Amino acid sequence: MDSHRESANQPDYVAHRTVAPININGDVTKTQWTEAVWSRRFVDMASGRRGMYDTRAAIVWDNTNLYIAFVAEEPFVCAELTERDSIVFQENDLEVFIDGRDCYYELEVNAANTVYEVFFIWRDAYTRGGRFDQPQFDVHSPAAYTFGGDYDRTATSFWTGTHPRGVRWAFTDFDMPGMRTAVQVDGTLNDDSDVDGGWSLEIAIPWSGLDLLADGRSLPPQPGDEWRMFLGRFQRLELGGKEVLPHPATALTSHGVYDTHQPDRWSRIRFEH
Repeated sequence: MDSHRESANQPDYVAHRTVAPININGDVTKTQWTEAVWSRRFVDMASGRRGMYDTRAAIVWDNTNLYIAFVAEEPFVCAELTERDSIVFQENDLEVFIDGRDCYYELEVNAANTVYEVFFIWRDAYTRGGRFDQPQFDVHSPAAYTFGGDYDRTATSFWTGTHPRGVRWAFTDFDMPGMRTAVQVDGTLNDDSDVDGGWSLEIAIPWSGLDLLADGRSLPPQPGDEWRMFLGRFQRLELGGKEVLPHPATALTSHGVYDTHQPDRWSRIRFEH
């Protein structure tokens, strides 16, 4: 496990309040970001070793929105999937997961600004007449699936995955209300004739859309509140003409396992003024 996480009383990142709304256009040289605290270089999600390419993130917030920015070093910026909710982790992407205790939200974006979103609800929390029993979370929808976790499953955990809570419902047609993303590429997208610097991503998520994830917590958060989030990156690589699987994954803090769907292992984000 990453030694950075061993200090139990310290968050993994402190998100400070910004005094002015952010125009979401992918430019992370704006004052709100130059004055923000940027994370250290992302580390391998499983081992905690330094990532191959430099990736960093910053988080700020105001009364209206949660803002997240990434900068990703990449010599050959590539993104061919352009249809919304394409499975962009098949390519290179940047990812944010937000834990809501009985549910969590997944957002992935590639360098073409293609968005992939899923809302997960733990099956043991989805009860008839409960707070999740609403039309947007119809388990009979063709876009609703059961999900057990990522690549670390074995024969004994084939159906339920390895998390103690087991299976969750995945609603793949979920769209976070008011969420905005924008990308800027330092180089030329999908052109390997030159060497690129990389790409940057900005995200704005209205607090008004995070009610289920808040699970009774204040929106916006109160100073000192902590939420668990995953901030990560997946990188498609080829060696000897073959795709490297699973794709190398880096994150703000390591999980100790190759599985993004472990909310109790995600980074602790503390909100302060």
